[in-house]
Amino acid sequence: MQPVTPNWRTSSHTETQNCVELADSDPNKVIIRDTKARSRGTVTVPRDTWTIFIQHAKRT
Repeated sequence: MQPVTPNWRTSSHTETQNCVELADSDPNKVIIRDTKARSRGTVTVPRDTWTIFIQHAKRT
């Protein structure tokens, strides 16, 4: 299986570069990075975990 090339994007609600970017083009994981420090690495989480996080964030 070939690796999926990340499709990086920011929130449409972002008006500055002070945010995070995410790549959710892989069906199994979501990759997150700091917009201002892209070279400092990424955080990768399983898609199910990301979905739970987003659902929780929308409720609060």
